[in-house]
Amino acid sequence: MAKPEFTISCNLCEHLKDSLFSGLNYDDLARINLHKTCIQYKKGQNIFYEGTRPMGLYCLNGGKVKVYKNNIQGKEYILYIAKPGDFLGYRALLSEEFYAANATVMEDAKICFIQKEDFFEVLQKNPVFMKRVVKAICHQMGIMEEKMAELAHKSVRERLAANLLMLKETYGMEGENSELIDLALSREDLASIVGTATETVIRLLSEFKNDHLISFEGKRIRVLDAKKLAKQADLIVA
Repeated sequence: MAKPEFTISCNLCEHLKDSLFSGLNYDDLARINLHKTCIQYKKGQNIFYEGTRPMGLYCLNGGKVKVYKNNIQGKEYILYIAKPGDFLGYRALLSEEFYAANATVMEDAKICFIQKEDFFEVLQKNPVFMKRVVKAICHQMGIMEEKMAELAHKSVRERLAANLLMLKETYGMEGENSELIDLALSREDLASIVGTATETVIRLLSEFKNDHLISFEGKRIRVLDAKKLAKQADLIVA
């Protein structure tokens, strides 16, 4: 079981600038900080399950978390991967619905939990913050719509190439290693993101490697030629 193992002040959090909390005033941030619980999770631990009721908000301080659904055959489909600074579960919390997906830790993670009463109090008295949260929900829904459109209209090769580029932009390391996707994805995870069989992903990755579009560094992938990969994804190249 995950247990409280660390404490960190919200105003000293290195990911505050990337979080929706970045625009909060001192008093609101202090309230969040006073009542939050900080928990360290190990890889493979579940944060919440589809069909359960949200009791608060999760803010990722470190590590990676996959948010996914299972189809009726039990096959996993990853909707998105949360990174430090991201919120988890806020759409269900605001709509007062059950979670529509599962969340599981991919890399050892530090997560802050804020009770819904404290989150709602700050949200209701701060219209600018509320607008930012609503905007974030709309953006997330837009991403989900794009993924659904990809499944309907793009080939597996195009989807894989597009998702590799997306992962590079989102999780690329800074500096000279910017083309290296800083995410240790298993082939099964990557297949779950793309929405295909693991064997198909393995074959296509091998083809991309042979075409010098990507290379492998352990479980991490380096994008060698983003423009050619974008053509594989049927994207417009500037």
